[in-house]
Amino acid sequence: MSYSLAAAISDLDEGQALQMVKTQLAAGADPQAILGACREGMSLVGKRYESGEYYVSELIMAGELFKQANALMQPYFSAGSGATKGTVVVGTVKGDIHDIGKDLVVGMLRANGYEVIDLGVDVPAEKFVEALKSSGAKVVGLSGLITISYDGMKSTVAALEAADLRSQVKVMVGGGSLTEQVREYVGADALGSDAQAAVMLAEQWS
Repeated sequence: MSYSLAAAISDLDEGQALQMVKTQLAAGADPQAILGACREGMSLVGKRYESGEYYVSELIMAGELFKQANALMQPYFSAGSGATKGTVVVGTVKGDIHDIGKDLVVGMLRANGYEVIDLGVDVPAEKFVEALKSSGAKVVGLSGLITISYDGMKSTVAALEAADLRSQVKVMVGGGSLTEQVREYVGADALGSDAQAAVMLAEQWS
């Protein structure tokens, strides 16, 4: 096929990409292979974003496209099929209800093969601790857009320390107003400037 599924996703050609997924599934193609092609397309989207060709709006479109393609594939997966790269817990911290950036990170991590536990917004520190304990995840992403979220991030990292989890878990933080100084203040391991950076950090830590 001259125009691949990965290329269709990379070009944000929703109609063509979803039709290709349907056609390949109907023809009996391996859903894992189709998922792999979709992830390849998302990787290409990430590269186009890094090069400045795409912007946040294109990342949002790509995330929605991947979500639709994944929904088409789900009935074809057997229970427990497909290994993941690992589990990441993500949430917007206590005091902040912004979710656009968080949702972008969640979508990109899932598109790149991670299982993501999305805790939502205005998440208290103890909920992060509970999710990390129950899932065994080794990476947590704390999102926050407004300055009040800094203390929410700091208290969450402190809660990880109190629960004896800090040495076992890597903490990434992200949000429009965050800087390296804020990262240092809250005690996180790294600052992810965007969704693609969050994926790169997860790759480093997995």
